[in-house]
Amino acid sequence: MARRTARTTGTAGAAGGRGTTKVRGARRPELRLPPLTPHGDGGALEPDGDYDALEFREADLTGQDGAGARFMDCALTGCALDEASLPRARLLDTRLTGVRGVGTHLAEATLRDVELLDARLGGTQLHGAVLERVLVRGGKIDYLNLRRARLKDVVFESCVLVEPDFGGARLERVEFVDCALKQADLSAATLIDVDLRGAAPLELARGVDRLSGAVISPAQLLDLAPVLAAELGVRVLAD
Repeated sequence: MARRTARTTGTAGAAGGRGTTKVRGARRPELRLPPLTPHGDGGALEPDGDYDALEFREADLTGQDGAGARFMDCALTGCALDEASLPRARLLDTRLTGVRGVGTHLAEATLRDVELLDARLGGTQLHGAVLERVLVRGGKIDYLNLRRARLKDVVFESCVLVEPDFGGARLERVEFVDCALKQADLSAATLIDVDLRGAAPLELARGVDRLSGAVISPAQLLDLAPVLAAELGVRVLAD
């Protein structure tokens, strides 16, 4: 089961547009998994399957169909998730460690009290998904699709995100801690108490106009100045 912790991430300076008000920090899951039973059947998944207190270790789930499946108090360690089909799946009080794969399909899935640790993923489809109390720590995720997803109490820590797509998503109490955020798309996104100060680099491909509700550092403001000027139609010319 998960224990929730909440913290305040400090004060927002003038760059955040909120004076010295507190930044509401994300609540993190602290998982305490029960004794787990190894999953049999060669690691095969079933649509609408129900998996409780199971351990999937080094399982090859490539191309398997787990649409609508529920994972409760589970651990997936070192599993291959290439083209795994898990739309509308529910991952609850679950830890994924060292998973890898390209094209994992998790559209409209629910992730609640989940830890994703040291993952190596590409093209993961999480559009329309709901993420609540999720920690993503370590690893690298390329082309993460979170369009129209809802993220609440989500922390990206010590990981690399390459071209993540948050288009039309709602982000509330989301933190980026020692995290590389490269060419992110925030088009039509809604940001509430999003702390970007720990993102280095912080690169926005689109959606700089959606930064209202986010907190950035003075140094990041300087880095974003050319993008902000272009968005405002300001020409910057030397004398």
